[in-house]
Amino acid sequence: MDNAALGQESFYSDLNLDYIIRCSMNSGQFTGIRKISHTNSFLTELKNGNPAILEITGFNPAIFGQEPVKDIPTVMNIDLLKEQSVPFGTYEYKEMEKDKNDIKESLQGNMVFREATIHNHDVIKSFIAIKEPVPYVIGLVLDKKPMTKLMDDQRNNQVFISIVLLVIVVFCSYWMSDFLLRPVRSILWKVNEVSFGRFDDTIEVKRKDELGQLAQRVNAMSKNLNIYMTKLKMAFEENRSMKEYLESFINHTTDAIHVVDLDGRITQVNRAFEQLFGYTTGEAVGRMLALVPEHLAEEEKDTMELLKSGKALSARETTRVTKNGDWIPVSVTTSPIRDKHGELRAIASITRDMTSRNKMDELLRRSEKLKTVGQLAAGVAHEIRNPLTTLRGFLQLQQETSKLNKRHVDLMLSELDRINLIVSEFLILAKPQATRFEVKDVRFILGDVISLLDSQAHLCNIVLETYFDQADCRISCEENQLKQVFINILKNAIEAMPNGGRIAIAAKRNDSHHIRVSITDEGIGIPEERIAMLGDPFYTEKDTGTGLGIMVSQRIIQTHQGTLEIKSKVNVGTTVIIALPLLKEQALEA
Repeated sequence: MDNAALGQESFYSDLNLDYIIRCSMNSGQFTGIRKISHTNSFLTELKNGNPAILEITGFNPAIFGQEPVKDIPTVMNIDLLKEQSVPFGTYEYKEMEKDKNDIKESLQGNMVFREATIHNHDVIKSFIAIKEPVPYVIGLVLDKKPMTKLMDDQRNNQVFISIVLLVIVVFCSYWMSDFLLRPVRSILWKVNEVSFGRFDDTIEVKRKDELGQLAQRVNAMSKNLNIYMTKLKMAFEENRSMKEYLESFINHTTDAIHVVDLDGRITQVNRAFEQLFGYTTGEAVGRMLALVPEHLAEEEKDTMELLKSGKALSARETTRVTKNGDWIPVSVTTSPIRDKHGELRAIASITRDMTSRNKMDELLRRSEKLKTVGQLAAGVAHEIRNPLTTLRGFLQLQQETSKLNKRHVDLMLSELDRINLIVSEFLILAKPQATRFEVKDVRFILGDVISLLDSQAHLCNIVLETYFDQADCRISCEENQLKQVFINILKNAIEAMPNGGRIAIAAKRNDSHHIRVSITDEGIGIPEERIAMLGDPFYTEKDTGTGLGIMVSQRIIQTHQGTLEIKSKVNVGTTVIIALPLLKEQALEA
């Protein structure tokens, strides 16, 4: 049959079947439809429109690369096998073994791209697997040169576009950053001004956002800092002036000042300290100096413990050691230094050299002693005259009778002993004595004074009454100084009673630590407004007085760590109360 009349005829075979299916279409229009709808025509037009595509091939992966069937004639077998293994497209760029491997790999779901050189042409081969409706693989062969050029052009375009976009982004970013950072720069400028201490200029606020609020806060902060800085400058000037004033006061005062920490190391000294103790500032600061004599170390330790416990200490007279080893009498005032929380941080000591004052006190005591001796001279002379008259009478009697009466001899010896006692007490008061503390009983000291003044009291029609405690009344004292105190007080009591009367002298333990000595007269008394003035130098109401007796007595009692108190009523009498510390052993026993 004519092909033109019959149309198109086709055969279909399958290697799994032992027969061939022959199909034919009888249509005069088939040729036109075939030209339009056949896959190869479509692929040809696709390649014409895309010069970079050299070849498009459809592979049947099931039979691609297999051997021809032996039962079918060779030519027909080969053509049939080719048509079945490549159902559409052309297969000019062959690399059979590599293509088989690439087809297998694409069937596994991988995208396969491979560069090759075929027919002296650089190509790029790609294989894409299609699984629906029938599995097959599409092979593309692309011309590498136009593809490379296209890729280069594309890359260049992308680079150019990226550069342009980058420039635009940078410009916009710079503009935006300048717009956004403009208030930040203003704030930074203000902060720099504040850091240099310039608070007058302010930021002009035109925004109401967070940066505007921040600028307002910075202006407020600058204003407050200006106020605080002004106050700080004023406080600094005040502190500097006060510091200079205190340094001037500390360095120019005549009292030695030194500060020690809680471990006893000196942290600060003044010039008077250097002059008094002989240590330079470099030698003293940071060291523990032996300023306290060894025999007073325990007492100083107890004093520091009292100070650390919070008790206030009054000025105390003691002894200190200089750098050369010399002992100097001093008055020491010790005070705690605390921080703002009340914690004790250091201890300050003010030391005053008492050498000159002690010499003056000694001169005053000697002057008062001489005055007392002068006033006692008449009474002593009268007291001595009486036993001398008795001695003379007995001696005359012995001379006339030429007989020795033993009873008369005993009386004469007794009178001589009395004269010797009176003279001895008188000499003790008259001659200077070295200050040396000894253990004495206050009752015995009062007894000696009473014996010395008894004759003067009798001349003034005064009776001395004693009331002594039976308990031990020993103290550590300088006997002559205490005798001078008691003589001064008793003389004042005698002079306050021109018409005679009684003087009561009592000594007893006041508590477990002190002895209380009271001397009460029945004299004219002292007005209350004058009591506070007693003890002032040269203050006296007596025509022949010096006004030094009470002052010297007060100093002596203070030296003995005691107190002297005067109570008086006009036309009733006066009582002088002296409290002296018991000897430590006696206090412990009590």
